[in-house]
Order: sequence, then C-alpha cells, then structure tokens
Amino acid sequence: MPKLRFAVVCSSNMNRSMEAHRFLSKKNFNVQSFGTGNQVKLPGPAADKPNVFSFDWKYSDILEQLKKKDINLYTQNGVLNMLDRNRRIKDRPQRFQDSDQRFDIVISLEERVYDQIMEDFNTKEAELMEPVHVINFDIPDNHEEATIGAFVICELAKLVEESDDLDNEIDELLQEFEDKTKRRIIHSVQFY
Repeated sequence: MPKLRFAVVCSSNMNRSMEAHRFLSKKNFNVQSFGTGNQVKLPGPAADKPNVFSFDWKYSDILEQLKKKDINLYTQNGVLNMLDRNRRIKDRPQRFQDSDQRFDIVISLEERVYDQIMEDFNTKEAELMEPVHVINFDIPDNHEEATIGAFVICELAKLVEESDDLDNEIDELLQEFEDKTKRRIIHSVQFY
C-alpha cells in the first residue's frame, strides 16, 4: 500500500508546521508543510512590531535580513536558529491555499488555521472526489510546544498510517487519540 500523503499546516509555515515537517521527514513519512496566513509573521522587537514577509521570501533571505536588523535579539529569541532549521528542510514558506498538491491527511495546528483550510476547500470545486481528512488540534506557537507537538503529530501519523481501513476507522481512532493526549480534536472529510 502506498504511503499516505500528509500536510501539516500552521499560520506562517515557520515554527510549528516546520518542526513537524522536520520530525515526520526523519521518521520517513511523506510530508509537506504550509501556512495559511496572508503574510509570514515573525516576532519583532515588540509584540506589536512583528517582522512581516511575503510567502515568496526564502528562509535564507529572511535569516540574513533579521541578522542585519538585530543579531542578538533574534539569536536570543530563537528565531535565527528556527530559520536555519527551515532553510535546511525547504527553500521558502508555502501557502496551503496556493498549492495544487493532493493529500490524504491535512493536520492543522490551530483552530483559526483549520477554519482557513475549510474555507479554501469550500471555494474550490472537487474534481476527482478523492477524500482528504482534515484534522485539527491546537499547539501553542512557541519553540518548546512546537517540539512537543511534533512528537504528538508523529504519534497520530503512525496510527493513521497503520490503519487498514482509514475511512471507516478514523472516528474511533481520533476519539482514542483525543482521550489519550487530552487534546481536543476537530475532524472533517473534504474532497479534491
């Protein structure tokens, strides 16, 4: 049986989705990562002054830009380290809504992102009627939670990939996973 195609999605394709992408890739899952925001946002010198980039910026260029702005601040808050990790995984952040790739499982890491994914599916016309399971559980957007979240996502991916009849077993599988992890899960089936 061919491997399932996974997408992990957060808002900016910077922290949570990229850590999950890295971790799942190391475990040999077929995975891509995305953001759903209109722009890529990273912490700035103050909470109300984020660094904002378009999705066509390369991770390496964002890294160099922030080094020039304030190497000490962005080293201290972990942003440079995160960007260095990201550029080793792929060239640039990608927007889920702009992708024409097909997935079996889409895992969003924040309810707002899940809503944006659902909105995207609702605006597209399904062509082949291939099902895709869209699953959400919230992971706070910080480095520590992103690392923990990657482990949880990997655990879920293993369960899903080992299922003999995913379409019939997924509700029960997700209920057991929710009970075990104490993370509220939202799930729906969409079609491509």
